[in-house]
Amino acid sequence: MSELSVEHLLGIKYLKSTDIDLIFRTADHFKEVINRPIKKVPSLRDITIANLFFENSTRTKLSFELAEKRLSADVINFSAGQSSVKKGETLIDTVNNILAMKVDIVVMRHASVGAGVFLSKHVDAKIINAGDGTHEHPTQALLDSYSIREKLGSVKGKKIVIVGDILHSRVALSNIFALQLQGAEVKVCGPTTLIPKYISSLGVQVETNLKKALEWCDVANVLRVQNERMDIKYFPSTREYTQLFGINQEILDNLDKKIVIMHPGPINRGVEITSDVADSNQSIILNQVENGVAVRMAVIYLLAQQVKR
Repeated sequence: MSELSVEHLLGIKYLKSTDIDLIFRTADHFKEVINRPIKKVPSLRDITIANLFFENSTRTKLSFELAEKRLSADVINFSAGQSSVKKGETLIDTVNNILAMKVDIVVMRHASVGAGVFLSKHVDAKIINAGDGTHEHPTQALLDSYSIREKLGSVKGKKIVIVGDILHSRVALSNIFALQLQGAEVKVCGPTTLIPKYISSLGVQVETNLKKALEWCDVANVLRVQNERMDIKYFPSTREYTQLFGINQEILDNLDKKIVIMHPGPINRGVEITSDVADSNQSIILNQVENGVAVRMAVIYLLAQQVKR
C-alpha cells in the first residue's frame, strides 16, 4: 500500500491498520531527514497549507508548522483571536476566504466536536484534525504509537494504561482507537468521575487503583487534568488527586519491572507526574516531541500526494 485509504485525517476511527503502517514507514524516512545537518526536503514546495487554530495551542501548532516547513510547503498561520471570527464570521466563510488564496491543505484545531468532519463536507481542501473539542486528536495518537513502536519494537501485544482525565481528553480517545487497531491491550485509570460511562463499549477495562494499573502495564501514558474544560468539581482537591493518581519515582521503584512513561504535554509537574519521573530514563516524553514532527510530516506528505494528482 502506497497511499492512504482516506482523503482527510479527521480521526483515528476512520483509518485502517494499513494506513497507520504506511504513516509510520513514511515517518521513519522523515525522522532520518530531520536528523541530518540539512533538515529540509523540497517535497511540497508547490503546496500551500493553512494552520487554523480556533483554540490555544503551543506544541501542536509549532510541531505542524515545523513539519510543513521541513517539507518546503508555503505556510499560512491563522489565529481566531485576531481574525474576523471575532466579528461574527462563520467557520465556512472564514475557511473559504482562506481557500480563495489557493490553499491545498487545512490543519484545524477547534473547540467543537466534529468541526473537521463538517468542514471536509463543505470545502475543497484536505483537512487534518489537530484536535476537535473532547473528541479526537489523531496526530497525537499516531506519534504516541510511533514512540511506543520505536521504544519497544512493536505496539502489538503490548499493555498500555492511560492514566488521568479520560473524560475530557481527545488524546485518550484517539489513543484507544489507534492502540487497539494495532493489537495492543488498553486500560484506563483515574477517578471514576473522570472515566466516561461509554468506555466499556470500546473494549477498554477500567482500573481505579494506580498501583495495580502500573503493575499490569508495559507503558503508562499520563494525562493532565484539564481544568479548563471543567464546569464542576470532579474530585475534592488537587492534593488528593496527586496522592491517588500522581506518579512519582518511589511508585516506579516499587514495581517489579521497568515501565515506559509517556505524556502528551503540557505537564503539570508535581500533580499527575513528578519532575524526577518526567526527566528519568524511563520517560520518552522528549522522544514524543521529536517524533511528532516526523509523524506530522508523514501525514502531510501522504495527503499532499492526493492533491498533486
